[in-house]
Amino acid sequence: MLLAIDVGNTNTVFAIFNQKKKLAEWRCATEQKRTADEYFVWLKALMELSTFSITAVNSLVVSSVVPQVLFNLRVLSNRYFNCRPMVVGKEECRLPIDVRVEKGAHVGADRLVNTAGAYNRYGGNLIVVDFGTATTLDVVDNDGAYIGGTISPGVNTSMRALHQSAAALPYVDITKPKNVIGTDTISCIQSGVFWGYIGLIEGMVKKISEELERKMKTIATGGLADLFAQETNLFEYVDHDITLHGLAVIHAYNKSFVEKKKE
Repeated sequence: MLLAIDVGNTNTVFAIFNQKKKLAEWRCATEQKRTADEYFVWLKALMELSTFSITAVNSLVVSSVVPQVLFNLRVLSNRYFNCRPMVVGKEECRLPIDVRVEKGAHVGADRLVNTAGAYNRYGGNLIVVDFGTATTLDVVDNDGAYIGGTISPGVNTSMRALHQSAAALPYVDITKPKNVIGTDTISCIQSGVFWGYIGLIEGMVKKISEELERKMKTIATGGLADLFAQETNLFEYVDHDITLHGLAVIHAYNKSFVEKKKE
């Protein structure tokens, strides 16, 4: 079985796959100081509760936007699973998609994985909107190539920044307000953030489609995707598994390449 690990700025997700079929997933806070031993004890307990044997894992694939975490995940893979992890973004990890950006430009591993996963499921001409620590829009060309996108502060990131920068403004939960026009401080903040991000996403998708001169399918993913998708007709699909599916797709592509090379 394959253990896919997606390390985000806020959370790290572990998922078990059989081929490209996800069997289970578990989530923990991303912590740079967490050791390989701590990962293993936590993961082993959760897998056994879900009736999976940890000894069934024979390969790992990792995507990380937090470089400091990679060392201990490599140790986890080598020490407890007796295999070398495949790390997205490293030279030895081949991608099933092209990356057509300026030469030498760095593209986050999460965005490449989202592109691979989305193209595999939905074809080309896509915009993948990821509501994470940052709100990203990844643009997928008709042949599956990653051709760029946008990065904005995430919803929670914006809320924290507002609270920290304005002493009189409280930190509030992100929710859809009853009315656009707020009648107190909390409802004003909720309206500004909620409808502001609806406007941001709708405006960016419109601008991207105009720039490319073609209609694009739009996919929502990330923790707040459901909240925003219910108030706009922008999204054809809401898919919380895009990143994990992309990891499985990339692993399968590399495995196939190695097997063909041996023939």
